[in-house]
Amino acid sequence: MKIAILSGKGGTGKTTISTNLAWTLSKIKSVQLLDTDVEEPNDHIFFDISFTHEENVELLLPVVDNNTCIRCGECSKNCQFGAISVFESGAMVFESLCHGCGVCKMVCPVNAITENPKSIGKIMLGKINENLKFGMGLLNIGEPSGVKIIRQLKKHIDNSAEIVIIDSQPGSSCPVVETLRNVDFAILVTEPTTFGLHDLKLAFELVSEMNIPSGIIINRDSSKTKIIDDFAAEKGIPILMRVPFERKIAKIYSEGKLFTEYFPDYQEKFIAVYETIKELVK
Repeated sequence: MKIAILSGKGGTGKTTISTNLAWTLSKIKSVQLLDTDVEEPNDHIFFDISFTHEENVELLLPVVDNNTCIRCGECSKNCQFGAISVFESGAMVFESLCHGCGVCKMVCPVNAITENPKSIGKIMLGKINENLKFGMGLLNIGEPSGVKIIRQLKKHIDNSAEIVIIDSQPGSSCPVVETLRNVDFAILVTEPTTFGLHDLKLAFELVSEMNIPSGIIINRDSSKTKIIDDFAAEKGIPILMRVPFERKIAKIYSEGKLFTEYFPDYQEKFIAVYETIKELVK
């Protein structure tokens, strides 16, 4: 089963849920945890990981030979990202807009376009313990999109693992869409604030559009407001778990530790979350 953990905005506790859920479930199942928050991966901070594999991720950028180019404009017309323009003096490639899809090279009638590889980041794979494998992507500083890194990292999904947990980038943009492709369930992590509700709505809209079943975990929950409960009831979304707004949990998190190690009753709650998800995806 592949479970994606996402949130409409950063700072809601997505990493907390991903790492504690993965570690707890690895006590009863074989688990792989993938961190696809490639702009700012931090799952690895919570574990002592033995990395065994690292590979570079490259984007193929077009290079135009303006001596061969006939200025027909086919490359520019077919580029959906506006990454190449043709002028009287020749064609110009805007590297920051290019997704490396190769369409410009394919449609050029005179073969004036070649491609050069450019490193945009890397992926790293390793093991936390015998039952918990780990993988993460890392986008180079200044690169505009980590979609290709996420795609390459997901090629390393361990099909022998009983559960794959994927910690997504926050938001609802292209990297999140790439993370959500082919997952079985999405856990929407939120907090009981107006901002949390706003971004939860965006995340729920995205998974609904992709026909992915979902449930909510409320982090930093308190009795002061029920705005998340009201939204969940209105949309028929199950609330899988509540993590209370408690100093002792925040302190353990700030020390880079898993709170389930210190409070075993939460291990039972995370296992119950998994059992609920199994029923929801039947």
